[in-house]
Amino acid sequence: MFNGTIGEVNEAIFKGAKEAVTLCIGLISILVFWLGMMKIAEHAGLLNKLAQFFRPFVTRLFPEIPKDHPAMGYILSNMMANMFGLGNAATPLGIKAMEELKVLNGGSSEASRSMITFLAINTSSITLIPTTIIAIRMNYGSASPTEIVGPTLIATICSTIGAILIDRYFYYRRTRKG
Repeated sequence: MFNGTIGEVNEAIFKGAKEAVTLCIGLISILVFWLGMMKIAEHAGLLNKLAQFFRPFVTRLFPEIPKDHPAMGYILSNMMANMFGLGNAATPLGIKAMEELKVLNGGSSEASRSMITFLAINTSSITLIPTTIIAIRMNYGSASPTEIVGPTLIATICSTIGAILIDRYFYYRRTRKG
């Protein structure tokens, strides 16, 4: 505006707004599709089978949580949603998991071991199908939008292993000093 380029600024604003709407509609359609697939998988019992498969591993990561506590169900559901690249669906499950973990922690304002572990794993989360990235690549005309699946899987496995190792390192370091 001060440089006399208000026309270019207006053009950029409207072009950016148009691209944002197009991107949002594209993302919504992909997310609706995958959320629908998650519902089908849930009704078919696939999510329960996956959760049962991961339960022994998750109970070792969270030894303080009773096996039948609602927090464990929310944690497993959050992990399944993240695995399928549905971060938007995983967020409310993660919030519910943290609320249940806070109840287990006696309502303390200090984070428990399980809360810290869950935060580390949720942040790094193994992703099998990065739906949001695939949708963005499709919207921008990528010749092969799904070629990101392999590298994403490798990167998220490494980040999750790293998160668990760092979490355990600091936990054991803190318990030795205390």
